[in-house]
Amino acid sequence: MPVNKILKYLLIGIVPVLLLVLFIFSTSTDIINRWREFTENYRIYALDLPEKVTFANEQLPLTILDVRERLDRELLVNTYWQSQTLFLIKRKERWFPVIEPILKAHNIPDDFKYLALAESGLTNAVSPSGAAGFWQFLEATGKQYGLEINSEVDERYHLEKATVAACAYLNEAYGIFKNWSLVAASYNMGIDGIKSQLENQGASDYYDLLLVEETARYVFRIVALKEICSNPLHYGFHLRKRDLYPPYAFKLVMVDSSVTDLADFALSQGINYKELKLLNPWLRTPALTNKSKKKYSIKIFTGPKSVLSKQAADTMWIKSFPEGDFHRE
Repeated sequence: MPVNKILKYLLIGIVPVLLLVLFIFSTSTDIINRWREFTENYRIYALDLPEKVTFANEQLPLTILDVRERLDRELLVNTYWQSQTLFLIKRKERWFPVIEPILKAHNIPDDFKYLALAESGLTNAVSPSGAAGFWQFLEATGKQYGLEINSEVDERYHLEKATVAACAYLNEAYGIFKNWSLVAASYNMGIDGIKSQLENQGASDYYDLLLVEETARYVFRIVALKEICSNPLHYGFHLRKRDLYPPYAFKLVMVDSSVTDLADFALSQGINYKELKLLNPWLRTPALTNKSKKKYSIKIFTGPKSVLSKQAADTMWIKSFPEGDFHRE
């Protein structure tokens, strides 16, 4: 075979291999450089725990090693699950103003609003066990504390009434335990469950109890959410006033008869069916039979329902969040 043909075949075989080697080498070098840049600049920090933490004016015993570590765990989880916690910080500004005055009126410490935040994320969630609403009532428990629950109406999804029912439970539990941390734990485990563990272990305090993991973490998660929401900048969360979710503006319309078509009813009130259900999730079907002629208060949007301008949105929050509090511009 002529030499020139041999060279031709060699070039055909070798050149692609050389190009592939060069490509791999350059790509690998690029990857190495990118990885070096990432590792040199990326930081995940341990948290400085606050020296003093309280829940419902009861101080956590942070000098106890496992108590300190359990709080550290929940602060880390909720700080570095940034998307979820940022969502909670934004969303609480819509719903805490509804919950706070009800807690106050029933002599429940304000910190219990964070229990609702921990329970449901302030959404009308439904748990695998069937607990529903912001306060996560089971059907039997909801009825026990005065909520109407049937195929058409489920007041576990009525925030004001569910909060009143939660207050009734919390006051009952406090009458038994005389300690708000135990009351909060009982919301997860039940009054009888906590009473049983106190008796079996000869303890008198939540922080001295050995409990199943869910209840052992429960109060600490509530406290961690309170700490982060109260000091967001300390935990790396930067928000502007216009980033927060504003409360809904609405009026109440009384209904004491049957509503055969809630979509038509909504349109007659100047809103649509979606907006009606958004404000009144306790209405579970497209109609309200109401054979007993019970009086229901239905919320109707009065606005704003559209996105506000930057100036309007910032002005809306000026009273709640003075400039320089924890927001960025």
